[in-house]
Amino acid sequence: MGKIDLHVHTTASDGRFTPVEIVQKAVEYGLSHIAITDHDALDGIGAAMQAAEAYPWLTVIAGVEINTDVSSGELHVIGYFIDYYNQELIDTLERLRDSRVERARKMVEKLKKLGVYIEMERVKELAGSGAVGRPHIARAMQEKGYIREYREAFSKYIGRDAPAYVERDKINPVEAVKLVKRARGLPVLGHPFTFENPEAMLAELKPLGLAGIEAYYDGYTAEQVSQLVELADKYDLVPTGGSDYHGVDPLNETSLGGSGVPQQSVERLIALARR
Repeated sequence: MGKIDLHVHTTASDGRFTPVEIVQKAVEYGLSHIAITDHDALDGIGAAMQAAEAYPWLTVIAGVEINTDVSSGELHVIGYFIDYYNQELIDTLERLRDSRVERARKMVEKLKKLGVYIEMERVKELAGSGAVGRPHIARAMQEKGYIREYREAFSKYIGRDAPAYVERDKINPVEAVKLVKRARGLPVLGHPFTFENPEAMLAELKPLGLAGIEAYYDGYTAEQVSQLVELADKYDLVPTGGSDYHGVDPLNETSLGGSGVPQQSVERLIALARR
């Protein structure tokens, strides 16, 4: 029985490693299940699944992480076992990705006014063929020596409420859950402590088909995990989890498979998907 990681990013969005490299790392670390959950992007799924064919003990789950808008913070809906050829899903995510580029441009302009001079072209180079994200801006800042540690970019410049932060186009959580369902996927509420009153959100989204809540997550304390598992039990949801692995800040981020996701979580998700 290997380790499990149901929240992994690749170069298809803002991760550092390609889908093939992620599969190789998963094998190296002894994982049995991973989910490719790039931000508003599906391009990494096929490559990861193809690479995993050489390792029959490793299961790759098709996923996506959709950023949504709520008044009290940032809420992400993760879709598992999605049909990544679903045209509505593809079109919606393309629109959201386009908004990421414009958001990055505005952040670069704000940074210049703060005396931080990075080039938008370099940000796009760092993103490659993936969706442009704040991690690419952070890496460009680090290259130029404006920050020493990756996380400084978020705490001082581009994190929520920081001076160079810019909102972007998002859909609301209800729309995201319905979108995942229409793509034959299982919607899960990602890292729920990034916004106020997660229980109220569960009560709203459960009747629409919400299947789980991310309880085992990067940096969560044992008390927080316990609280989320109790909420999952109360609303008959699967307590899922993952590292939210990007590979860009090895000194501070949880390693691939390092969030202690129990085997039962992935077994329950698989059972729901089959049903």
